[in-house]
Amino acid sequence: MSYWLMKSEPDEFSIDDLARAPDKSTPWFGVRNYQARNYMRDAMRVGDGVLFYHSSCEVPGIAGLARVASGPYPDETQFDRKSKYFDPKSTREAPRWLLVDVELVRKTRLLGLEELRACADLADMATLRRGNRLSITPVTAGEWKIVTKLLARDGR
Repeated sequence: MSYWLMKSEPDEFSIDDLARAPDKSTPWFGVRNYQARNYMRDAMRVGDGVLFYHSSCEVPGIAGLARVASGPYPDETQFDRKSKYFDPKSTREAPRWLLVDVELVRKTRLLGLEELRACADLADMATLRRGNRLSITPVTAGEWKIVTKLLARDGR
């Protein structure tokens, strides 16, 4: 099993939106970074753990736990001319952008970026590195264990 941190802007799609989604599952659409796409295409497997991270908001941080619920498949928004994620160079025969479905495990307390940075054992976590802007980053098994312990501090 692998672990991932996946960022979403809560005004576009939040942990609460995932909790309200049919079957508490949704396609993780709109990724337009090749490295993040490659993680979904080449490394993610059904059942992998996901830290659902709210980004570009007043208090960024981990807002819940999820899991990868599907293998990769083409992101339909790349073909939709009305979508902000439309890619005119992508074709159905050779799609550029893929996605996986993500399913809610549970909403958690917000484990904010400052609290994550204050934990010395997470100093090497990819998403905490200065300059990191990737929407999907790998999480080590050790980091997953530390984060889930931090989340459990408040009984959740």
